[in-house]
Amino acid sequence: MSTPPSSAPVSAANDVTPEPTPVQWADIVQQLGAEIAGPLSAALEQIQNLATTGQIDRRGLRLLRRSVDDARTAGMLGQQLARLASGRLRLNRERQHITQMLRSVLAQRSRETQARGVQVRQSLKPVEIWADGALLFALLNALMDWALANTHSSVDLRLDLTPWPVKARLSCRFAHRSLDLLAEDREPGSGNAAGLDSLAWRLLEQTAITLGVLPLREQEAGITLLTLEFNQLAPDDAPQAPDSTHARLEAEADRLGGNSRPLAGCQLLILAANRELRAEAHAAVRQMGMLVDVVGSVAEAETFCNEGLPHVLLFDAALMDEALLHLIAGITRDAPDFAFVEMFDGEHRTQLSTATSDGIARISRRHLPDALPSLLMFELSRRN
Repeated sequence: MSTPPSSAPVSAANDVTPEPTPVQWADIVQQLGAEIAGPLSAALEQIQNLATTGQIDRRGLRLLRRSVDDARTAGMLGQQLARLASGRLRLNRERQHITQMLRSVLAQRSRETQARGVQVRQSLKPVEIWADGALLFALLNALMDWALANTHSSVDLRLDLTPWPVKARLSCRFAHRSLDLLAEDREPGSGNAAGLDSLAWRLLEQTAITLGVLPLREQEAGITLLTLEFNQLAPDDAPQAPDSTHARLEAEADRLGGNSRPLAGCQLLILAANRELRAEAHAAVRQMGMLVDVVGSVAEAETFCNEGLPHVLLFDAALMDEALLHLIAGITRDAPDFAFVEMFDGEHRTQLSTATSDGIARISRRHLPDALPSLLMFELSRRN
């Protein structure tokens, strides 16, 4: 007769798969350099043409922007990989509802999938596991980054339980070759897999390994199947952690103090017409490793969000009008768990989104340096 599982996991984070070797990390660094240098070289060529001719057409401008975006994305992935390699991660293993978290990620990225014309099909059973919430959230986002960049059709996600031994199994299936070319793939593993082995894959792979999950990737006849198995299910009678705002803030502050760049890869959009306010907000999160973008008007923010939602919108209360309310309503409709933080120039006590009637967190400008990092940590962890 088998012994029932305890209410808390006892194994370490990396006891399922070994840590990457120095040689493997060297390969990743080399790939990072190539994926940054390539787009920047293309951007430099466009800039030199502009300097020579004094003009640039729409196609050239589009190529220039794409090159800069590609280099920026590669840099962001490198930042996240550096965080995994730092050895300073402190995993906070708690009960996580992986089904709800995955649905939250898909809702967050619904605009992006629609813009790409990709249909995401879901078959998700309700499953709870023991895992670090922030790292699990990063893994699910890395999975979507990789799949959306490589699919030529749709993305099929399936979450279920294996018969015995019982594990949570998340599978992602998509066609990595165009449908009209699939007939040419006669041998297993045939076809160009260069995109599949990109830096985005490296991040997905290393995040999974750090979390204690073995990523099993299979390719056959132009179809890619990735399977992630989570060994530590949360038993039904496991005790729940108290949902105290004070306890949550203290926990996030502790994690911030002992973790290297805890929000590396998360995207923050700052909306403020006041240049000094934008600079103060940016400076307050500089050590958190976030990818920060700034816009000066609601129209710019709307354009930015239409191309892909960030993780947090930090906006100046002075810009609150019908247009901003419309933008907030649209984002909330697409991503119900999206994080909003409103900044006030005058006196205002710091409020979590759980303490406001409209679900928007609030903070005074004078409290940005000392309170904004912990506030963002709480708001982002709440979505998990």
